[in-house]
Amino acid sequence: MGWLLMATRLIVVVVVSLHKPCCLVMNFRTADFWLPSPKLRRMITKTCAICLTTMKPGQGHALFTAECSHTFHFHCISANVKHGSSSCPVCRIKWKELPFRGPLPAELPQGNARINPVHGYQNGGHMTIPRPLPLPRARSFGRLHHLATLLPDADPGTFNDDEPLDLSCEEANGTQQGCLRTVEIKAYPEFTQVPENTSERNFTVLVHLKAPPAQHLLQSSSDLGDGNGVSTTRAPVDLITVLDVSGSMAGTKLALLKRAMGFVIQNLGSSDRLSVIAFSSSARRLFPLRRMTESGRQQSLLAVNSLTANGGTNIAEGLRKGSKVIEERQSKNPVCSIILLSDGQDTYTVSPTAGVHKGATEYCALLPSTTTNGSQQVPVHVFGFGADHDSVSLHSISQTSGGTFSFIETEATIQDAFAQCIGGLLSVVAQGLHVKVESLHPDVHFGSIRSGSYSSRVSDDSRNGSVDVGDLYAEEERDFLVSVNVPPGCGETALLKVGCVYKDPLMKETVNMSGVQVKISRPAFVSAQSVSVEVDRQKNRLHAAEVMAEARLSAERGDLANAVSLLEDCRRMITGSASGQSGDRLCQALDAELKEMQDRMASRQRYEASGRAYVLSGLSSHSWQRATARGDSTDSASLVQAYQTSSMVDMLLRSQTMSRPSTPRPAPQIRHAKSFPARPQPR
Repeated sequence: MGWLLMATRLIVVVVVSLHKPCCLVMNFRTADFWLPSPKLRRMITKTCAICLTTMKPGQGHALFTAECSHTFHFHCISANVKHGSSSCPVCRIKWKELPFRGPLPAELPQGNARINPVHGYQNGGHMTIPRPLPLPRARSFGRLHHLATLLPDADPGTFNDDEPLDLSCEEANGTQQGCLRTVEIKAYPEFTQVPENTSERNFTVLVHLKAPPAQHLLQSSSDLGDGNGVSTTRAPVDLITVLDVSGSMAGTKLALLKRAMGFVIQNLGSSDRLSVIAFSSSARRLFPLRRMTESGRQQSLLAVNSLTANGGTNIAEGLRKGSKVIEERQSKNPVCSIILLSDGQDTYTVSPTAGVHKGATEYCALLPSTTTNGSQQVPVHVFGFGADHDSVSLHSISQTSGGTFSFIETEATIQDAFAQCIGGLLSVVAQGLHVKVESLHPDVHFGSIRSGSYSSRVSDDSRNGSVDVGDLYAEEERDFLVSVNVPPGCGETALLKVGCVYKDPLMKETVNMSGVQVKISRPAFVSAQSVSVEVDRQKNRLHAAEVMAEARLSAERGDLANAVSLLEDCRRMITGSASGQSGDRLCQALDAELKEMQDRMASRQRYEASGRAYVLSGLSSHSWQRATARGDSTDSASLVQAYQTSSMVDMLLRSQTMSRPSTPRPAPQIRHAKSFPARPQPR
């Protein structure tokens, strides 16, 4: 049996069958309706762009086909409109007629028919239908209307309304005794032998750390984003995304950003919490920290899809709101991070004359001080989108906070860039990692510790040193070069001992790893011996990072020819080194990246458009020894894939499969900076 409700040229049809629920497809542009034929049913079977679930006639949900011919679940699009959107979430075409749910008191006609559809959506007994958009009285009114609907009403005074944590998950994690996973420590001397009567002033010892892998287990698919029944035992995350919705984000950029955020939402677990900050001329919190349960995901998707682009770019205000969410939350998940995306330059905080030649300290004003709280640092992972963003400012924000800077050059790669980032954030296995080195010989003293962007110290007596590493993702590796002096000796000389301490975020226990000793033999005579490939590889990495920074400074001064020459000299050095000659994968990646930088410095125009951001993203990656997105680095065929972990690769594969389901893709190979082949043995 069916009922027809007609209002002028607008038609809603709800069909109720005693045996099988179905629906009629509505086209409100032509005011007609039909029951889909089997062929047409197959043609219109697709995914709703709002809730990302299957959309197929016969499942008991009404479908809405808009003027632009894009189709959505009726309840999804009506809720989207309720949040203030008046454009198609897919193509961004402005609609003349909008669906809405619930009667408008001023417009509800007398005798409005009541319906009670089975498997349908109701609001006070009414299912209402599209109404024409009122035309603005003037252009200025239209702009104000857009700004008003860009974000929700004013934020509360305090952000202490975060959803409570999943206590059942905490109890389950607490019962997993005996599952403590430990960080692996190895140390390698530059040479295994030094003649007994010889002393060395700058002898290098490599300290290597490797995080344990993620633990996999079978789990109910209701708690998973992909529904494959396989999950990992991991620490839950509090994630705050700070998103640029200024006028320059309109169109395809905003549509792809929404799609990328949909991917993030669908891949967070029910114990993870998410809050979204949207900023343009001002900043608003779309919703408080909310657990990503099934209902939490749906509400978050609707809120994100309601965003529209307008106004200027106030990065600082967006970061302040994100920091406020972190500071004022009532409960805390073990892992916390901010993701910031912008495609423009801050037009409110940084003066227009600042440019890229000012010191990084001028841009640190963009970073709220509350992102650093003693030893508990909250990293801001920053994504510069397109050719017009201020890569210097964004890179400075990431460096100051301990996060990474990624360069999203093409719009199509934004989801992959987010996927790689959250693949790491959802696999944290060690927090607050602190490395300690101690001299084992009264005449052995430390010179320096080359640790990239990580804070390192050497004691006043030069007999102790340390490095603050922070968080480690599953299977991540860290390498530091310690310079020591080697005194004369005979037989064997013990140089130093390496240990570390960290917190397991899942077990909530402090782990102390016993020291690993480094010794060298002292024969009377040493024949020709080769340098350790492991040590040489890390020397190449650090040297390449230094040359990248030097080449960038040269390019900023306008001397692109010298910048290209510096990069070429570095390439020759790496190729001729012991590790380069051995076919080392990291050295191959460095060579490919340096060549790409040379190409992006071929002209001033290209350097301004992409070269600067590409170099800064590379510097971020190598200084933190963590994967960032730049160029084609997220593609499985790219050589520039240093520091990727299995969790990152798995998440990338999900993203690429979802983005291009019709094109089969080979499983990407992990090309992270493998520091230790199986053959050499630690000394």
